[in-house]
Amino acid sequence: MAARRTERLLNLVICLLHTRSYLTAERIREMVAGYDEAPSDEAYKRMFERDKEDLRDLGIPLETGTNSAWEDEPGYRIARRDYALPDITLAPAEATAVGLAARMWSSASMSAAATRALRKLEAAGVEIAPLPEGLQPRVESGGAAFPVLAEAVHDGRRVTFTYRGAGDAEPVARTVEPWGVVWWHGRWYLVGLDADKSATRVFRLSRMVGEPKPKGPSGAVTRPDGVNLRALVSTYDAASPAAVAVIRVREGKGLGLRRRAVNVSAGPAGWDVIELTYPDAGRLADQVLPYGADAVVLEPADAVEAVVQRLQALAG
Repeated sequence: MAARRTERLLNLVICLLHTRSYLTAERIREMVAGYDEAPSDEAYKRMFERDKEDLRDLGIPLETGTNSAWEDEPGYRIARRDYALPDITLAPAEATAVGLAARMWSSASMSAAATRALRKLEAAGVEIAPLPEGLQPRVESGGAAFPVLAEAVHDGRRVTFTYRGAGDAEPVARTVEPWGVVWWHGRWYLVGLDADKSATRVFRLSRMVGEPKPKGPSGAVTRPDGVNLRALVSTYDAASPAAVAVIRVREGKGLGLRRRAVNVSAGPAGWDVIELTYPDAGRLADQVLPYGADAVVLEPADAVEAVVQRLQALAG
């Protein structure tokens, strides 16, 4: 959610929490910072209606009523008794799961929010046990593309971006009506309608060049009923062209790689050579790097380069 919109919603919640009477929409417009940016009465009405829906989606109990029987225009408030949360109690296993989830986000935007959530839990008396050394999983967030696309899906807006597909020699400009962002097998994907081709398409966030841009008014895009986003991504992933990597694996090591190998042969003393299919070099690097010095990618060149770049980034 954009920073201005988040601030406006927070101002609205504070305002409605600190009033005993019902506030009309016009009174809220005067009191809540952020609504003064609306260029017209109609724009304000749309903004306020969208904000009310956001509060309800967040589980905030928004009351509607009037202060007397002689008033016709409804007003709004938030009853503190309904808004207050019970004391937070987490079992040790639950607290560990929360800590693990918070440490999975690798992008700056997501890690900051996760860190704030952990600090709030700790302030409430919830003890978050530290993870064992070396157990620091991270989820690829899709870089700068993720928050922009997530907000576009929420707002129902088109997006434009430059995309380099698996078979593209150069990046291509795309205009998409986004339906959702899906996590699948270690990657984030955008699912939506390609406006230029009038067809359903799946796009991997890591192949987007630069930052996507929202386009057009909010509410212009709606996801069709019955669309299964995960099924679309699964079909796309299964149809992705696969290359074959040659990997040298130390004897008795790399069991996960060996299980997926299409061929295993003897290599230099103390090593085996396996052949492994993979859809893209980045995912192959994710599979090989956890084995450290016990697995070495020999070919093709793009797979070797992906592993080397990842190791250089870690060393840096």
